[in-house]
Parts: sequence; C-alpha cells; structure tokens
Amino acid sequence: MKGRHLKYFAAVLLFGCFSLGTHAQGAICNKTVYLTFDTGNMSVAQKVAEILKRQSVKATFFLANEKTERSDFSLDDSWKSYWQTLASEGHHFGSHTYDHVYFVKDGPKGEVFEKPQFGPKAEMTVLYNEAAMCKEIRRVDQRFQELTGQPLQRIWRAPGGKTSPTLIRMGDMCGYDHIAWAPAGFLGDELSSDKHPNQLLLEKASRDLKDGDITMAHLGIWSRKDPWAPAVLEQLIINLKGRGFCFGLLPKNSPNPAK
Repeated sequence: MKGRHLKYFAAVLLFGCFSLGTHAQGAICNKTVYLTFDTGNMSVAQKVAEILKRQSVKATFFLANEKTERSDFSLDDSWKSYWQTLASEGHHFGSHTYDHVYFVKDGPKGEVFEKPQFGPKAEMTVLYNEAAMCKEIRRVDQRFQELTGQPLQRIWRAPGGKTSPTLIRMGDMCGYDHIAWAPAGFLGDELSSDKHPNQLLLEKASRDLKDGDITMAHLGIWSRKDPWAPAVLEQLIINLKGRGFCFGLLPKNSPNPAK
C-alpha cells in the first residue's frame, strides 16, 4: 500500500513539474517591441510611468525642454523627481534636441535649416552647422545628468521625425545614433480623437506591430481632446504580451530586455 502511495505521489509531483515548466515556457516571449515616448506637454507623464511600473515594462524616453500643461518646462527642476524615478527604475533616455528644433531643409556647406519650437529663437528659421547641431543634441544630455546624475544613452530623435542624410550625419559625427519608428509603431496619440478614437488606435497597434518594431507616443499632446494614455497604453501592453512580445530598450543592443 505504501509503495502504491509513493508511486502516486511521484506521478503527481512529476505532472506538476511538467505543467509548471509548460506554463513557464508559454510565458517566455519570442518577439520584441520597443516602446518609446517623446516629452510633449507631459500631461499624462505620471500615468505612463505608473502603467509601465505596474506592467513591469521598460521604455525609452526622448527628452526636449518642452512647455508642459503646468506652464513650466519638462527639464525644469520641478520635473527632477520624475526623471530620477524613471532612471532608477531602469528606463533608457535619449535626446529630442533641447529646444525641440524641427528640420526645415538642408542648407549650404553641409549645414541645415532648423526651426526651434522653444527657447530664445522660437519659431525662427536658423542655420545650424555641425557644431551648433551637436550642441543642441548634447544640451539635453548635460541637463539630464544635472537632474539625475546619469547620462543619456547615445541616441537622439529629431522632432517630428523630420531628417535628411545631412542631419543624420551631424548626429553621427556628434556620437548619437538617430532613432526613428516603424510605420506600425506610430501609435496615433497626436491625431484627432474624433477621427481616430482610442479603441481604433488600440486595435490597430495590437494587430499590426511586429517583431523588432519601434513605437512612438508622447507624454502628453496638445492636439488630442481624448487622451491616448491611459486608455490605450495599458491594454496595448497586455495585448502585446498575449502575442508573445518582450519590451526592449534602445539602442537595440541594450542588455536585459524587459518582459
């Protein structure tokens, strides 16, 4: 009788181990997506941070010194604790140019015309040479180190994603790789919420994102009445996890992608 009980116990234990192993394997991701956020007006910044923490997901943030809904600026001391917390949680950070300067067109002699959105030359079209553009990218890095004590990753993103080969080369020469986003990675948070409601944006991204895609959304946007986050973000993460996605950090050779 004792022998029979021992055999039964061993069989149950073996089945339990097998079931646990199968569940663990099913939880392992086999694809990677890269969540990225540009600063924007910071109106949903805290909600984004809370969702990422709750879902144990890491993201990459591209920072500019943009005016926020609080009428301060996103790299002011008033945002210090926010950036410090994200940095301590293991997120990554890149430059979005300090004054959020938009590429206009190539200029003469390997220069570019840019239009800053903020700063002393806001809304002026300004000619930047390589040194000036490098300074604009690096200012974010310097300010981020003042706020958090750590440097950016050596990556940047041009506002609006507007670039030219000349502009990309300027960033390369400064030591920063430009990070764009995939077509399916445009998450639509800056589109009209009347024509592009949150449910449709959620369904599109949940369906169309594929292995290796980089996404792009903002920590708040002036032009959308119905905020994209948290309405879309958390369910999108859940849906992507269900499809077997991990959430990686940029640059893509970064270690330890988050599940």
